[in-house]
Amino acid sequence: GGGSSELKPKKEYSPLEGLEARFPNATILHTLGYASGPPAYGRVLPSGLNADSLQAKALEIAAQADVVLFVGGLNKNHHQDCEGGDRLQYALPFGQPELIEALAGVNPNLGVVLVSGNAVETRWLPRVKGLMQAWYLGSEAGHILADVISGDVNPSGKLPFSFPVKLEDNAAHAFGPLSYPGDSIKQVYEEDILVGYRWHDTKGIAPQFAFGYGLSYTRFALSELSVAPQNLAAGDTIYVQGQVRNSGPVAGAEVVQVYVGKPQSRVTRAQKELRAFAKVSLAAGETKPVSLAIPVADLAYYDEAAANWRLEPGRYTLYIGTASNLIREEIAIKIQDE
Repeated sequence: GGGSSELKPKKEYSPLEGLEARFPNATILHTLGYASGPPAYGRVLPSGLNADSLQAKALEIAAQADVVLFVGGLNKNHHQDCEGGDRLQYALPFGQPELIEALAGVNPNLGVVLVSGNAVETRWLPRVKGLMQAWYLGSEAGHILADVISGDVNPSGKLPFSFPVKLEDNAAHAFGPLSYPGDSIKQVYEEDILVGYRWHDTKGIAPQFAFGYGLSYTRFALSELSVAPQNLAAGDTIYVQGQVRNSGPVAGAEVVQVYVGKPQSRVTRAQKELRAFAKVSLAAGETKPVSLAIPVADLAYYDEAAANWRLEPGRYTLYIGTASNLIREEIAIKIQDE
């Protein structure tokens, strides 16, 4: 990122350097397919390179390759992943969407490595064979990416926020300009507590990639899911148990996620909220038990009128799965009146 988050490491390994070190016997062709200007605080500087020439060279190289890896995303320039200036568009900048489409046209074996700290529009997704969210990995980024791309390391990360299909699917953009971007003096948070996946789930707006989502080089299955006890009082603890199986060919790790919702609540609440999660590492073919605990007190909401936390009695639903939109089991419990 840019601004106060910008670092100047002594040495930074690029994705190209990482791939060349990991695959010393491969023929790796490389070219710059797009360019931005140099970073500058509070202003945008244009690139001195010709965008058409860069794209033409990229297409020429891609047509010769067995596999194409496009490494792109955002950067630390003004109006990108930088403080002091919001992004001006949800799509990738610098002509990247058009370049991805063009690359897919000359070579269908296309994968995208997305380097960013934020969600981006991915309408080009049907044209690519795979998408890896790299984030900002620091000075060892190239080696880390090569480890995952090669399969030496099986990815097990989960998204910490939702990727909307389009910008208007965000809660902040559903209430007009005073909600976002504001009038430079006043900004009203009309979405209240329905931020991120809470908005998508509650309003029934499907994301491109959901909170808690993430693929692996293997496959997992949840089974024998149970909740006990199912009638509880304020001081009790909810125990969620089950089995996780790695049914694929390589070792990996899955994150079991438990969300809780209160149907017909007396206050505005999300359809469900994450209350517990556990990461389980498994060898190929292995099955392990998983157990998660949720104190009933964690289900309380803040009562603004009483200026205190309040536990609402009645029926709750536990949603057990591997992402906010990949729920494997729904189990009802009841909280007794205090």
